[in-house]
Amino acid sequence: MNGVLYISYDGLLEPLGQSQVLAYMRGLSRTHRFTLITYEKADDLADTQLVAHLRSECELLGIRWLPQRFRAQPKVLAPALSMLRMVWLVTYEVRAQRISLIHARSYIPAWVAQVVGRLTGVPFIFDMRALWPEELIIAQRLQRDSMLHRIILAAERVCLRRAAAVVSLTHAAVEHLERVYPQDMAEQSVSVIPTCVDLGRFVPAMLPKTQRVIGCLGTMLSGWFQIEWLSSFLAVAARQDSKLLFEFTTRDDPNRLRAALGASQTFQSRLSIASCASDQVHEVLRGQVASVMFFTKGLGKLGSSPTRMGEVLACGLPVITNDGVGDVAQIIRKYRVGVLVSGPTEREMAHSWGVLQELLADPNLVLRCRQAAEEVFSLESGTSAYARLYDKVLKNHGSKRK
Repeated sequence: MNGVLYISYDGLLEPLGQSQVLAYMRGLSRTHRFTLITYEKADDLADTQLVAHLRSECELLGIRWLPQRFRAQPKVLAPALSMLRMVWLVTYEVRAQRISLIHARSYIPAWVAQVVGRLTGVPFIFDMRALWPEELIIAQRLQRDSMLHRIILAAERVCLRRAAAVVSLTHAAVEHLERVYPQDMAEQSVSVIPTCVDLGRFVPAMLPKTQRVIGCLGTMLSGWFQIEWLSSFLAVAARQDSKLLFEFTTRDDPNRLRAALGASQTFQSRLSIASCASDQVHEVLRGQVASVMFFTKGLGKLGSSPTRMGEVLACGLPVITNDGVGDVAQIIRKYRVGVLVSGPTEREMAHSWGVLQELLADPNLVLRCRQAAEEVFSLESGTSAYARLYDKVLKNHGSKRK
């Protein structure tokens, strides 16, 4: 087996770490020997039961898991120090474990991988996940054309040029990169692999639903979510249907989220907010009739493939969302599995509510939602795509060494 070092700046203890890192590795570990480096938040590490569970699963899969503590402060210094420590750790592991390939998930791991690659000759895959510099600008954590912004863009270009292969979540992001970096992207091997969903777990409900519940899944206070749009939709929906309930499944602070949504009792009294273990999300979704997700638009969202969308569709539910986010609008239009909202006004939300009612009355809606999930977000197809990419990179690198 070839040794693969997988670096993720997201934690394995986070829901995305389990659904988007470990999910793929379960299949890939059958043919590759993995060392996994992740960066875990203090609150997640405090859950000793989950830590023990994931460590046990990694051992069963033959994955050598090396969790590191994530440090966010000081704001700029902490990531810089993390990168230096990461360079040392990755270099050591590459040599000690006889690593043949580095899989770098997102920008900071990719920058480290290209440094270590220059030192050791080991190729790396730049798994972009999203257009990170633009996402930071949208979230108001980075100023466009600032010194830090220019440094990150320079690093992005270097990683794109030196990577043995690049993975993007969306076709929209690839088209953007080809416009911005035509020379660097001209000969680069690029694969589009959207976020994955375990279609064996996320399945439509078998029994009729006794209550109409509109859901919202995942973080809403990240700076990448349009709270104003969400509040407007909830107010209109609550007025249109006096028995409708709202269910938010999120790790966001409930009090902060309620405050951000506004004081309107039209929907607040019918809104429940709670977190949920990642292995129970499918059960929550199966009790709902639709899911709403409004994302901040901009260049940064061209690279986004919302995991929540794949999970919702797999459970046979339509989505209420906006365009300008990765390939989301194209998927909705192609499969007719949701409502695209063009603005936060009451009039627009009322129109969208009417379109949603027509969709929900369509007897073929559940089948179309499931078909979209199977063709776009399948875990099996995603795992196969990564396996082919690994083999291609290792084969090409072996040829070059000869």
